[in-house]
Amino acid sequence: MADKNRSQWDLGRFVQTLTYFEVIPLLNWIQQLIPGSPQNHPPDGGKSMGVILVAGATGGVGKRVVKRLLETGVKVRALVRDIDKARSILGYDVDLVVADITKPETLTPVVMANVEAVICCTAVRVQPVEGDTPDRAKYYQGVKFYQPEIVGDTPETVEYQGVKNLVEAAAKYLPSADEKLIFDFTNPSTELKNVWGAVDDVVMGGVSASNIFLRENTALFTGNVSTANSGGFASVRTKNFDPPFNLSGYAGVELRVKGDGQRYKFFLRTDPQWDSLGYSYSFDTVADTWINVRVPFADLIPVFRAKSVPNAPAIDSSKINSFQLMLSKFEYDGALNPKFSPGNFALEVEEIKAYGGSKKPQFILVSSAGVTRPGRPGINLAEEPPAVRLNDQLGGILTWKLKGEDSLRASGIPYTIIRPCALTEEAGGRAMIFEQGDNIRGKISREDVALLCVRSLQQPQACNVTLEVKEGESITQSIDWEELFSHLKPDL
Repeated sequence: MADKNRSQWDLGRFVQTLTYFEVIPLLNWIQQLIPGSPQNHPPDGGKSMGVILVAGATGGVGKRVVKRLLETGVKVRALVRDIDKARSILGYDVDLVVADITKPETLTPVVMANVEAVICCTAVRVQPVEGDTPDRAKYYQGVKFYQPEIVGDTPETVEYQGVKNLVEAAAKYLPSADEKLIFDFTNPSTELKNVWGAVDDVVMGGVSASNIFLRENTALFTGNVSTANSGGFASVRTKNFDPPFNLSGYAGVELRVKGDGQRYKFFLRTDPQWDSLGYSYSFDTVADTWINVRVPFADLIPVFRAKSVPNAPAIDSSKINSFQLMLSKFEYDGALNPKFSPGNFALEVEEIKAYGGSKKPQFILVSSAGVTRPGRPGINLAEEPPAVRLNDQLGGILTWKLKGEDSLRASGIPYTIIRPCALTEEAGGRAMIFEQGDNIRGKISREDVALLCVRSLQQPQACNVTLEVKEGESITQSIDWEELFSHLKPDL
């Protein structure tokens, strides 16, 4: 019989398991001394597995947005026209894709792959033309400036049609707004390949063996479960995430799987200790059929070594340290798994994601204060900033910006539209003043607009909101973002 042939316990595999998961630090330290040995680094659960796409990434606001995103640890993809110029501005830590929002055919699936949010900072180039006589110079609030003119693409091409093209591409590829992709096995990264490892009953003297293999478009959890030596389970588990995943605000986790008709278990752990309390959920598969399995946090069973722990606290979804998939002959408290068969098994997984979360913005558009003022009754143009007074001479720049905004509002994508007042190169760090209704005037640093773009992505209260922003008088060390956004009303 196969069990008799495989009943010899494998000490080497036992040590390998403990080393991979750094259970015994000494074993891991010795392994690091061996030339060519894989180096263990804890995966980062705080890092979003998706990508933030930045359009206009080499511009004054865009390059600052890229810098701030990188500082938060997220993956950034910059949409650029000139890759050499972009590399000189953005460096080598950014994924660059060559595309042009004015040419929709360039916004390909490669550009949008795994994108979970878009920040659009594109703008036409407006260049002042210095007059050769003093009477050609203009003044605004006592400051001398020269007649500006558009350089390159027209406002209609960039501010409206280009934004519309990007919005339409995003609408095709962005995930549902109330979900968070955790593991995407259809597009596995090198990081993902190094996260999962086998934890079989060899750790308690058994001889079952399994592993997870990344194949084209799926991960395959497969192996052989034996009941010899009082064993009977095989599993794959992630290394601990540092920092852990924060899934607070979501209802649970959803798996897309194709199995063999057996009943499997899914575990979440909030304790980084190896032999710790787990939160378990059993699910049945349908042979050779793809199904979606929802695992509500409220339905997870606290267990320790297959025994339920009735007095354990509910799972703290803000600190998910590890994930695990298992096939076991046992259910809980000694009961047998009614759909278990020893021998070979196979479970394919496409993705694991959180579901049921609060909607947050997925498209941040940097527009401009004043877009609704040209032609508005009662407006005194003499008191307006140059962009409003010179809207017609600048090819209707604000008019087309407003049409670009409207294309985003009509798309169904959760959004935040930011209308900054006059942009400056001054240092950031000042208090921000938000208003709605497009009446405020003032100025704001590009640094602070970039910060606002990044922070808006994490604010449910910023969802489907249009706001104008200028800087306050005071310098601030911290901003209460919830308080700032709490006074804003969603667009109708």
